[in-house]
Amino acid sequence: MKQTLDIGLVYSRSGSYRRLSDAGRAGVLQAVARVNADPAAAWTIRVHEADPGGHQDHYAPAMLGLHRQTGSRHFFGAITSSGRKEMIPALERCGASLWYGVPYEGFEAADCVAYMHSTVNQNVIPLLDWALPRLGRRVFLVGSNYIWGWEINRIARDLIADSGCEVVAERHLPLGDTDIAALVDEIARTRPEIVLNSLVGQTQYCFLRALRAAGLSCRVLSCNFTEAELPEVGKAAEGLISVGPYFAQEGDEFGNSLERAGYLSVMNLVRLLSLPGADAAMTLPELLALDPGDIDPVSHHVAQPIVIAELREGAFAPLLSLPVTAGDPYLARAPRAKSERPRLRIVK
Repeated sequence: MKQTLDIGLVYSRSGSYRRLSDAGRAGVLQAVARVNADPAAAWTIRVHEADPGGHQDHYAPAMLGLHRQTGSRHFFGAITSSGRKEMIPALERCGASLWYGVPYEGFEAADCVAYMHSTVNQNVIPLLDWALPRLGRRVFLVGSNYIWGWEINRIARDLIADSGCEVVAERHLPLGDTDIAALVDEIARTRPEIVLNSLVGQTQYCFLRALRAAGLSCRVLSCNFTEAELPEVGKAAEGLISVGPYFAQEGDEFGNSLERAGYLSVMNLVRLLSLPGADAAMTLPELLALDPGDIDPVSHHVAQPIVIAELREGAFAPLLSLPVTAGDPYLARAPRAKSERPRLRIVK
C-alpha cells in the first residue's frame, strides 16, 4: 500500500518574477503527476500551495502556514535568494527542508536546503572565463538590488580584474523597478563591450527591450535568463548569452532549466524516501546520508553540466558544453590564480 507524502509549494504566482515561479512549479507538478501515476511507486504525493505574491517577507509565513495546516515537511519554491534566506530559520525550527531550483550566488550551505540549480562555479565563473577573452575587455555590471545582484557582481569584479579587464560601472536597481531610462543612457555613453545582466523579473524585461530599442551593440550576458522568460521579451533578447545546466532543444522533455530543476527535485526526494532505512520523519541530511546520488552530502549542492548558449531566433544554441561539475558554493575545490593587485598599507 502506498504512503502519502504531503509537500508544500511556495511559489509566487503573482508579482514581478512570476514566470520564474511558473516554470519551477510546472516541473514540480510534472514530477508529482508521474509519481502518482506509477503503480510501482512507494508514495502518493499530495500538493499544498501558498502564494507569497513576490513579497520577500511573505515566504517564511507562507511556509509555516502550510507546515501547521498540512504537516508538510518538504517545500519547493522561493525563487529569490532573499525569499530563501527568509525561509531558512523557519525551516530549521520545524525540521523541514527546501528544494531550491534556481541559479544563485553561492556562499551558503544550509542543512535544510537542497540546491538543485547552479551556483557560482557553475554559472558566473565559467560564463566570464569564456566571454572575456572573446567578447571584449570593458564590462558594465547591472543587477537587482538584493543579494543575488550584489554577490554576482562582487564575484564578477574579481574575475574581471584578474583577467586584466575593466569594470566600466556597476549599477543596481530595486527588484521590480521598470524606470531604466537613465541606466540605458549611461550604457550608451560609456560604450562597454559587455553588459553582465543580473537583473530579475520585470526589471530585466524592460532593460532588454530598452537596450534593443536603443540599438546598442554591446553583448549581454546573463547567469539567470532562461526560455521561461522569452514570452516577456521576444526578439529583444536575441543575441543574449546565458549559462545554465540545460537549454531546451527540439523534442526535449523540459522547456527550460527551472522546470527541469523542479522535476528533479521531486524525483530526488521520492528516491531518497524510497531507500531502505528511510523514514518520512528524517531530516534532509539524514536522508542524504543514505545515498546522496548527485547531491553533495555536505554542501547539498547538485552536480550538473555547464552549458553556455546564445539566443538565436527564439532558441538557445549551445556555444560551449562542459561536463558534469560538482557545485562548489565557497569556491574551495579549485582555487583560481589571483593577479597581483595594489595592497593597502598604513600611512604613518
